[in-house]
Amino acid sequence: MPVSDKHFVLGTPMKGPWPAGFKVAVFGNGCFWGSEKGIWRLPGGGIHSTAIGYAAGYTPNPTYEEVCSGRTGHTEAVQVVYDPSKISFVDILRWFWEAHDPTAGMGQGNDRGTQYRSGFYWTDDEQRQLIEASAAAYEAALSKKAGKPRKITTEMKAASEFDTIFYYGEDYHHTTPKAAQLIVVIDTSALEPGNC
Repeated sequence: MPVSDKHFVLGTPMKGPWPAGFKVAVFGNGCFWGSEKGIWRLPGGGIHSTAIGYAAGYTPNPTYEEVCSGRTGHTEAVQVVYDPSKISFVDILRWFWEAHDPTAGMGQGNDRGTQYRSGFYWTDDEQRQLIEASAAAYEAALSKKAGKPRKITTEMKAASEFDTIFYYGEDYHHTTPKAAQLIVVIDTSALEPGNC
């Protein structure tokens, strides 16, 4: 299916090559429409472009119906192209952990199934180290807050093929402002500066 050349909301290109020095992050934290809208709101103007699609699967070019069957291994995901001189990867990670429940297993809220699992897929070793360190810090903070172990179930592995979907839904949250959104508030006051 065709993908638009220009982002409906950001007005930036949907495909690379990206400007020199820009980086790519790929994550899944529930329904991709809500996740994409959340990442647009990060301050500082560092988000260059986003795309919704499927990550971490094992079949090429899956359809929505195939992914929803649970048989392709994909999760709904967002690919973010960002300018690290304006927004740090740590800020993106902080938003990621706090925008969903990373202990929920296979789903978020009413969205259940492997395609809604939490996942962060690194594109370089620095991202891998920061993803793993921040996961440990958030797991410790969540466990302390709950007074019992809270295991983060987020899938963390190297990014593979990202399958951008046809943007029939690209402007969904932009043109449907009252669409349901999942917002999880996590008290991170127990985190020590520099842990993530």
